[in-house]
Amino acid sequence: MAVELNHTIVPARDPQASARFLAGILGLGVDPPLAHFTPLTLANQVSLDYDRLDDFEPHHYAFLVSEQEFDAALARIQHGGLTHYADPACRDDGQIYHSERIAGRRGTYFHDPDGHLMEILTPGGAGS
Repeated sequence: MAVELNHTIVPARDPQASARFLAGILGLGVDPPLAHFTPLTLANQVSLDYDRLDDFEPHHYAFLVSEQEFDAALARIQHGGLTHYADPACRDDGQIYHSERIAGRRGTYFHDPDGHLMEILTPGGAGS
């Protein structure tokens, strides 16, 4: 069997609210609770298991999305009045980036309610 990521734990002050926030941006649903976790399962079956924690360092999570999903998520970010950035240092607000390494790749960064840095990016490459 090939090694695959199955799940990761995402610390959150309010797991349900944080999972709903990201699910709303990505156009997904939140899974039913699993023990004390609030899971959000992605298309590749990897789940983000939100867990209540009051003190933690913010993390970075990147989500590969189609061109159409990117446009829809970006529209939800903008409609929600969220600031998004073209760089992970969060200096170029209101912008998206275009990859210099992968032709056609677009992406942007935004913060979730817990300060985690979220990124959405397209595959780019051939056919972009």
